[in-house]
Amino acid sequence: MTANILVVDDEQSIADLIEVYLKNENYDVFKFYNGRDALQCVENQSIDLAILDLMLPDVTGFSICQRIREKYNFPVIMLTAKDEEVDKITGLTLGADDYITKPFRPLEMVARVKAQLRRFTKYNNSELVRDENIIEISGLVLDKDAHKCTLTGKQLLLTPTEFSILWVLCSNRGRVVSSEELFHEVWGDKYFINSNNTVMVHIRHLREKMHDSAEHPQYIKTVWGVGYKIEK
Repeated sequence: MTANILVVDDEQSIADLIEVYLKNENYDVFKFYNGRDALQCVENQSIDLAILDLMLPDVTGFSICQRIREKYNFPVIMLTAKDEEVDKITGLTLGADDYITKPFRPLEMVARVKAQLRRFTKYNNSELVRDENIIEISGLVLDKDAHKCTLTGKQLLLTPTEFSILWVLCSNRGRVVSSEELFHEVWGDKYFINSNNTVMVHIRHLREKMHDSAEHPQYIKTVWGVGYKIEK
């Protein structure tokens, strides 16, 4: 599968390593060591996925992610040298889809890239049967073919991960989906204790975009100690 991948890391050895492994998978890599040039690339090239280092000499990876999310929905993977929950939660809150902590195994990085690209292209596959890929619930409409979500006629700008979470919940409307099941369906990874925080951050971000409330939810209801559900 050919894809344009943006790689941004001020540590040249790491950026070069990522580039080698991605090119071995036949991806086209746009590599930069600072945020300014990376943002210019986003505006001039058709990017399918971005890998952003958290600490850069001019701007932070957080800032780049935030700028990207103002206009684009492609997946974003954050790189961080800090194994701190607050950094991961901040990145996820700003619209990142995944994170990798340094030092990392290159093959794991490639696997995560492939997983994010599969999810993104899956929701943009026009060959899918349309009638089976549209869900409508009380003014909320999800179109899996177009990777489009509207609420009372207004389009919501969702990341691939947010769309995937909402699709899983809506597909199981009326049934509680546990955090573990949701994490497995969306991220396709093993569930750990910290995985629940990852799910919670994305649910919170979804609610913000939907102008929903955890205390008085119109759509996403929290079933404490169990998981989440959307009523029929």
